[in-house]
Amino acid sequence: MLSASELADRLAEHAEAVCRHYLSAGRVAGKYWIVGDVANSEGRSLYVHLSGPRKGRWADAATDQFGDLLDLVRETCGLVDFRDVADEARRFLNEPHPELPSGPEGDALNYPAVDKPAAERARRLLSMTEPLAGTLAERYLGQRGVVQAARHSALRFHPCCYYRDLRTGLTTSYPALIAAVTDAAGTVTGVHRTWLDPAGDGKAKVEDPRRALGGLLGNAVRFRFPVGSPVPVMVAGEGLESMLSLTEVMPAMPAVSALTANHLGAFRPPVGCQRLYIAADADSAGRHGIRALSRRAQGLGILPLVLAPELGDFNEDLRRLGPVRLVACLRDQLAPEDAMALLPA
Repeated sequence: MLSASELADRLAEHAEAVCRHYLSAGRVAGKYWIVGDVANSEGRSLYVHLSGPRKGRWADAATDQFGDLLDLVRETCGLVDFRDVADEARRFLNEPHPELPSGPEGDALNYPAVDKPAAERARRLLSMTEPLAGTLAERYLGQRGVVQAARHSALRFHPCCYYRDLRTGLTTSYPALIAAVTDAAGTVTGVHRTWLDPAGDGKAKVEDPRRALGGLLGNAVRFRFPVGSPVPVMVAGEGLESMLSLTEVMPAMPAVSALTANHLGAFRPPVGCQRLYIAADADSAGRHGIRALSRRAQGLGILPLVLAPELGDFNEDLRRLGPVRLVACLRDQLAPEDAMALLPA
């Protein structure tokens, strides 16, 4: 009779098959299975590691639930008794579950193996980009209310960026906004891609027009960020466009986009930081990111302060309420000395 840990390990050997069976509403996204929740709803809150040392581990950013695949079987099937959970796991393991080979970003499609690390591939992609000014990417951000994006060296444009549909395996290319993800020393560890409609009508009409590649954990896309110098006051948040919206009205504020709520919680503040403003989206995942980063900041002796949007995120505030209203909202939330130094009079 297998123990609980042995059952969990056996399930982890077939992590993708477990996800396809119990979380069929989800899909592969890079090295993860993404789905809404343990009730198998559509969405992106719950993620399961499909490879690496954490293969088979999962977490739900919205509910703070986490565990191994045995826990996942329990939650998805609504079981209480361990005997019932173990019986269900053994039943699954005794059935045939053919495994598909993993592709270059962890998808279960029959692609040749890629021997280059993800960070190296990210740097190679970045080297193929061009400055943002005058491109479709600058136009896209302008449509989102971000009119000063070209001043940020972290933002680049790729006129023909490779895109693969993770469901079908079909490949094509679209123009893309590329954002460089860096560590505290300024080393590029990854990139974030936003594929764009070639006709200029927003994002590309694909299922998943935003993806990251490389090492995001602890790192971020950085704006107005001095490398190698103390950063006493800064703001960290989730989405690229939301943080760019804050730089529109606070151009002197060092800012970072961690890209997701989970990565926001794992962001490593720089040495010398005294006040860390956390600008998270107004949803359950955003609240999870705020809590996680606040705990990390407090452990480092940094004062965490939350900036809350009036609507869903700061880009929505900028577009729908306008920059004057956004400045007024921020003035009420910033420390007085920061409001005086960073906001327009």
